[in-house]
Amino acid sequence: MLLPSLVACFALASAISLEPPSNGNTKSNTPQVNAITFENLGYTGYYYNVKELDDSDDCKCKLQKNFQVFEGTNTPLNEELSVHFRGPLKLHQFAFYSGDSFVKGSSSGTFERKAYYSASDNTGDNVTFLTNAGKSSKCLGKALTYASSNGTEEADSATLLEDDVLLHSDQEYSIFSSTKCEKSGTDKDCGVYRKGIPAYHGFGGTVKMFLFEFEMPTEPNKNNSNIFYDMPAIWLLNAKIPRTSQYSSNPNCSCWNSGCGEYDIFEVMNSTESNHLFSTIHDYQGTDNINLGMAAKGHFARDLDNKMVGGVVFDNEGNAVSFLSNSTSLDSEIGASTLNKWIDTNREVEDQLESVTLNTSQKKSEGIVPSTNFMAWLVSVFSVFMYL
Repeated sequence: MLLPSLVACFALASAISLEPPSNGNTKSNTPQVNAITFENLGYTGYYYNVKELDDSDDCKCKLQKNFQVFEGTNTPLNEELSVHFRGPLKLHQFAFYSGDSFVKGSSSGTFERKAYYSASDNTGDNVTFLTNAGKSSKCLGKALTYASSNGTEEADSATLLEDDVLLHSDQEYSIFSSTKCEKSGTDKDCGVYRKGIPAYHGFGGTVKMFLFEFEMPTEPNKNNSNIFYDMPAIWLLNAKIPRTSQYSSNPNCSCWNSGCGEYDIFEVMNSTESNHLFSTIHDYQGTDNINLGMAAKGHFARDLDNKMVGGVVFDNEGNAVSFLSNSTSLDSEIGASTLNKWIDTNREVEDQLESVTLNTSQKKSEGIVPSTNFMAWLVSVFSVFMYL
């Protein structure tokens, strides 16, 4: 049982986590759109990789002293990303595409499908479903495991989701590629990762696209004690984050807090706007508050009764476009002219990101990175207890 003072802190942290997006978006001042574009994505910056993980109660995770520098188009989201889902949600199809020279609005460029999942056909190519159903730690939360056919229980090996699976509020699973990581280590292909987990690569590349056919119905269970009750989401993380700890009580247990990257594609941000889906970027391109991030000045409508189709495309000139369109099809190859028809520029908001160059010449850590926000730390601690 938690001490009353901690319970009070956790309750406050929960309230903070349900606040509206960082730019003051509310139901009354953000338009409903079919496309959201972040322009000028990518900057010169850095983050810290994990050096050591500690799943004891001491929770003494350490970051590497030398930072990871990045620069260029779409950075740091050009790195390998994992795909994450929170209920209430049904996933019918998923596809990842690699592109070449596509630029939003241009007629050149082609995307080739590199990963695919179909629930109705029970087929999957280059996909691995994982979930947090493993060893529990007060420091690191629950470890990644293979997901069972219902998405939330542990399986002995890679398993596809069965058809018509409903993920409930607070439940999550993720999709990685089918390429296994080398053993854990600072000089290995996937860096340091948690002992005993099934470790897989994410989906990388500067020009790429993620497409989804899905439902976000109203949560049928009326017990709203869940932290994220009736708040579904689909988002992308730097794949290093879940391989270390997605919900840790110590920010040094992953690279997230130092800015390795998160992109929320379709996310309900607070319970008072449960039918609004927002897109948000979490890094340091134009903000020093990574917890709130940079939310677009518009929202998608959450259809409670029908399937939705859409996703996000990262183009060759630093445009990241989230979109919904019933015309979207998850074909093996998609041309620029077809993709442009799905992006409804007549009902679109565009957000220009700042041009940022951080000092990467002398910055070194002492193996720790303090949280940028005390309340965000409380949210992290609360999340660990929620997923124990």
